[in-house]
Amino acid sequence: MKEELEQYVIEFVASTELNRLPEKYGGGPVFSTPMIGISRGDDPIYQKFKEVVGPKHLTPLELWLACEQVEISASDLRIISIVFPYDNKIRKESKNIIEVRKGLILPQEIYSIARNYEKEIRQETCRQIINFLKNKGYKADASLISVDNLITKEAFHSNWSERHIAFAAGLGTFSLTDALISEVGCNIRIVSVITDAPLEVTPRRSDDPYANCLFYAKGICKKCVERCPYGCISENGHNRMMCAANYGRVELRATKRLESMLKPHYRRVNGVLIQQFPTPTGCALCQFEVPCMDKNPMANEQK
Repeated sequence: MKEELEQYVIEFVASTELNRLPEKYGGGPVFSTPMIGISRGDDPIYQKFKEVVGPKHLTPLELWLACEQVEISASDLRIISIVFPYDNKIRKESKNIIEVRKGLILPQEIYSIARNYEKEIRQETCRQIINFLKNKGYKADASLISVDNLITKEAFHSNWSERHIAFAAGLGTFSLTDALISEVGCNIRIVSVITDAPLEVTPRRSDDPYANCLFYAKGICKKCVERCPYGCISENGHNRMMCAANYGRVELRATKRLESMLKPHYRRVNGVLIQQFPTPTGCALCQFEVPCMDKNPMANEQK
């Protein structure tokens, strides 16, 4: 069933009109072919996430119950993680930056538009997977459409980190920027679905959380440090506070530039559905024109 599900997701993403840029930007896809990984609900790594992400990060069983599903054994749960790589056209054009003025650098418009459109694609993909599994007689749900996914009292602590879920499912490891480096690179978006379907688990190639990053693995690269114009990345890692402040400035300016073309976004925070402003348009300047943009740079050595 795993292969059937994966093919279903690939075909949906390829065919849906949601996965299309405006004609002004070529009308091509936002995402290319997605990848799927699956982890077990009783994998001990989920307890570890309460330490490395935050104490309020949910285990699969806690998420299952938060989605108002009937209690079952954690070992009967499977978490489907889906990695969506941005299309090569977007990646290629985004290697160049827009310098609005000294001290304010923006990503290319094509990326800002794609980043704005992508959430709707991920949400609908979740719904498609849930319906696929329900038609097979199984239950399924997704944090992105059912549960609050931000804890405002603890800055930057998600209660369901899609990057960490993807790591648990063997889809990649982390980088100096905190991004997940998958086999199709770090310039990706991620979502997950939880189910009681007995899907085959995909093993992790390594439990080393930084195995795919050239800096952590070999002490070389640091291209992401050079690419961030705001100094948010160094050998010591990713400065989240500094990044958040500059990220907000970038999104605010991009929202004003592209407002007429952007879709409104809503997010459930502490039980309240709010409209996000500025509308998400991303930054990701550190993900373009780096060795891990579109591949795992350690893949050959790991083989």
